Parts: sequence; C-alpha cells; structure tokens
Amino acid sequence: MANASISVSMVLYNAYLPQISEPEERDAVSSRGWAFGYTSGALVLVLNLILYTGHDSFGLAESDAVRICLASAGVWWGAFTLVPLRRLRDRRVRPDGEGAVGSGWKQLRATLRDMRRHPLTLSFLLAYLVYNDGIQTVISQASLYGSEELGLDQTTLIVAVLLVQILAVAGALGMGRLARTYGAKRTILGSLIVWTLILLSAYLLPADAPVFFFVLASAIGLVLGGSQALSRSLFSHLVPRGKEAEYFSAYEMSDRGLSWLGPLVFGLAYQLTGSYRDAIISLVAFFALGAVLLARVPVRRAVEAAGNPVPERI
Repeated sequence: MANASISVSMVLYNAYLPQISEPEERDAVSSRGWAFGYTSGALVLVLNLILYTGHDSFGLAESDAVRICLASAGVWWGAFTLVPLRRLRDRRVRPDGEGAVGSGWKQLRATLRDMRRHPLTLSFLLAYLVYNDGIQTVISQASLYGSEELGLDQTTLIVAVLLVQILAVAGALGMGRLARTYGAKRTILGSLIVWTLILLSAYLLPADAPVFFFVLASAIGLVLGGSQALSRSLFSHLVPRGKEAEYFSAYEMSDRGLSWLGPLVFGLAYQLTGSYRDAIISLVAFFALGAVLLARVPVRRAVEAAGNPVPERI
C-alpha cells in the first residue's frame, strides 16, 4: 500500500511542474524541488540518527527507537502534505466519470495509444528507463557493496547515506545552473559519464577504507539530485498540454515498473563471478546504453512534435 501510494503521489506531483512553471524555468524549478526534498530528508535523517544512536540516553530500547523513527517519517510526510492540499488547485474534474478507479486500465491503454503518436517522447522514456534503473540500483546496492565487499561497519554506511542526502541538495542546484548554460540533455549526458566513473572507482576502491567510501558517496550525492531533477524537467517539455498526469503516469511506470532489472543484473553478476566488484561494474552497461539512447533523441524536434514551445536551452 505504501509503494502504491507513493507512486500515485509522485505522478500527480510531477504533473504539476508544467502548470506552475514556464518552459524556460522548469530546469530551475525542478532542481529546487529535488533540493528541498533532499534537505528535508537529511534533516529527518539527522534527527532519527540522534535518536537511534542515543536511544539509551532517551530511555528507549533499540526496537522502540526504530519504531519512532519510522513513525516520524510518516508524520513528517503527512504534515508537509498539508502544503499542497492548501496551496495547489485541482483542474476541473470531468463530469463523465472518466476519473473513476474502475476506468484506470482503460485510461492507461488510451494513454499508451496516444503516446504512439509521439515516438520521440517514447524514445526519451526508453533512455530514462535504462539509465534510471542503473541509478536506482546503485543507490539500493551501495550499502550491500560497502558492508559485504569493503567490510565497512553500520555507522560508516549511515554517515555515507547522510552525505548523499546533504550533497544531493548542492548537486541538484548546481546541475540546474549547468542546464541554463548547456541545456538539460547535455547536462544529463555529462552526469551519466560521472555515474560511470563512480562505478569504475567503486570497483577499484580498497577494503576497510571509509574515507574513500565517503568520497564516493559525495560524488553520488552531487549527481543524484541533478540527474533526477533534469530528467523530470526535460520530460515535461515532451508532454502534450493537458495530458501531464497521463504521461507522467507512464514516466512513473518506467521509473518503478522495471526497477527489478538492475538488481537482477547485479545479482546474476555476483552469482556467476562470486565477486561484488564484478557485480557493481556490470551496472556500467545501464549508463552506457542509456547515454547512447538519450544522445539519439532530437529533443528540440520532440518538443515541437508535442506541440510545446522550445526553450532557448534544452
């Protein structure tokens, strides 16, 4: 239920981007959105880390501290949900009942049929599916790699996660600025090169060397937020006006629907070689293929084909 709920919320959240920002400012607005999110996440993580590590001084058992940490995330989420509930406005609901839950699959089929009329938008979605799966797999498997291959303790891994959260703020804002000069597509392609270098560095990383792992976590943080923010803003230009929620549902499906593929490749590489180093280097394929697919998308033509104004830099 939690996974389904967050997926629905992200579809609607992303669909607001074209409605609250002009084409020329979407990269900056999207980047700030991710930066605010990572700032909030880092703050909650610090508070939870203090509570968890010092649970004895608070008179709490470890299990109780974990429960409170999980509950605090839900309370934080719910509290900030009040902001869009009060400040954002819905578009007029269609009176024909098309928005009913039972028509969801019908609407999805109609959206996919409509997207066939925009093959360049589909080409971007394919590229995003590939390289984003690589990103999500690196994030989900980094702790496993750190503990099993590099022999790092739990405290080191938690600090690394906190580093990623904090530096993702600077990364999102910094890459948003780069997009103003070089355009979102070139900036994303540059970030995919950095992701590849991160994996190569991880492969060569010595064991029991937390400082080097922190450097790697810092590099991940600097490209993580920007990669996500600019992918969203670039896709928003490829969506026909009035179909934001429909198209961003497909965007979210490409984000979540094949999120198992990266971990599968990682797991198979480990099973075949017995080495987490070989497993982590296998993920380079996602960034290399994703970069090739993205480079082949003529984004200006794609924006025009969607019927949207083409920004000066994209």
